[in-house]
Amino acid sequence: MHKTSWQTFNIPFQSRRIMEPQGSSWPGTLRFLKKRSQVIFEGTARSEAPISLHPSCPPGVLEKRAWQAEFKGSGTTVGLMSGVRCLFPRCHATHSQNTGSPALGLEASEELLETANRPSGCLRLLPCSVTMAPAFRLSLKAKVSDNMSHLMVDFAQERRMLQALKFLPVPSAPVIDLAESLVADNCVTLVWRMPDEDSKIDHYVLEYRRTNFEGPPRLKEEQPWMVIEGIRQMEYTLTGLKFDMKYMNFRVRACNKAVAGEFSESVTLETPAFMFRLDASTSHQNLRVDDLSVEWDAMGGKVQDIKAREKDGKGRTASPVNSPARGVPSPKRMPSGRGGRDRFTAESYTVLGDTLIDGGEHYWEVRYEPDSKAFGVGVAYRSLGRFEQLGKTAASWCLHVNNWLQVSFTAKHANKAKVLEPPVPDCLGVHCDFHQGLLSFYNARTRQLLHTFKAKFTQPLLPAFTVWCGSFQVTTGLQVPSSVRCLQKRGSATSSSNTSLT
Repeated sequence: MHKTSWQTFNIPFQSRRIMEPQGSSWPGTLRFLKKRSQVIFEGTARSEAPISLHPSCPPGVLEKRAWQAEFKGSGTTVGLMSGVRCLFPRCHATHSQNTGSPALGLEASEELLETANRPSGCLRLLPCSVTMAPAFRLSLKAKVSDNMSHLMVDFAQERRMLQALKFLPVPSAPVIDLAESLVADNCVTLVWRMPDEDSKIDHYVLEYRRTNFEGPPRLKEEQPWMVIEGIRQMEYTLTGLKFDMKYMNFRVRACNKAVAGEFSESVTLETPAFMFRLDASTSHQNLRVDDLSVEWDAMGGKVQDIKAREKDGKGRTASPVNSPARGVPSPKRMPSGRGGRDRFTAESYTVLGDTLIDGGEHYWEVRYEPDSKAFGVGVAYRSLGRFEQLGKTAASWCLHVNNWLQVSFTAKHANKAKVLEPPVPDCLGVHCDFHQGLLSFYNARTRQLLHTFKAKFTQPLLPAFTVWCGSFQVTTGLQVPSSVRCLQKRGSATSSSNTSLT
């Protein structure tokens, strides 16, 4: 129990003197004190001043059955109670002698104490003078000792609450298991474990970010950490990712219901995928190229775009800072075409990708507008002539959709065509295995094989596209789907190839 003497309270008040009339009898004194206390209580209710008190009870005044207190403000009930405390023994004894009944004297004294100890009195004002933690304000109870000599604050309830608290340890940092983690189909499955068994763990938090730098994660990266919370198991699969950078950083931490632990040691996983953009410098003058989107414009969209860029870009250059392309160019990227000359012209409404394919397996998808009158997608050697159309020379291979006059869906190479029976999908997947000499086309939604060219590629290839009276959009940064790899292993691609078009 914490005890605080009445003498430790300083409560500023407006000075007021209260004296008992000389020569009065005990009943008169009682009525006097009750009347004065009523006046004090009314004054207290009207005051808004802070509370402070210097009670004093000089012995000389007590002998004359008079007391005096100095007040400043509305806390006079504290002084009144202190005066009553001083007078209590003597009043009790005096009234007992006069009435001959100690019980009556005690009853009268207790009545006086009850008057001084009203709820609107000093006890109501004490919390303003005691500083306590906000969590305890609703539970602490101020009490007064039996002889009214000390103020006591009872912390028993708070002590029991603190003793009943149970503390949880900080979780250890997880360990990421690289051997069990997997990168495939533009998904990343990350697996981790705890160094020690901890039954108090509630969930895990996974953070990841993209980067072009191999090795341990750097402190400063352009890409922010992406956060996934509320993971209940010790593994998680990120789906639908676009691998537009070479690597990804990962880190994990465990959390219980009280606190989150330290992050695991960050790891870096390689995310191989074919990433390219459309080279606007190779496009026909009627094609409007915007990053990975192309729209045919009969009024000469390319010319208008060049003039608009020249007008809006005064004083600015096409530096890597202002360009949407990656800051570190690939050594396989094609240099820009010569100014003043269109790479393709006449009826060759063609545009090429900006990254060479000279080995390995690559996959990308293209979605075209169904209302396009003509559309083609495939690959071509960089030596493709500026007047040559896709599929009409030995330097290009493509799937061609024609909606002009009559609908046709054909595979074209070296000016030879094969009509395809499957329904024409609105989204095509292209898989190129350079070393195996395979170029396969799929329904990107169902993974149905549409056609496969089997050839011996003698030069590096470039993604190639053509459109007339329509538009299309390319999706890159994709890995070769597992279903495509399985079809190739089973020989489906070989059985579907058209040897007459190789």
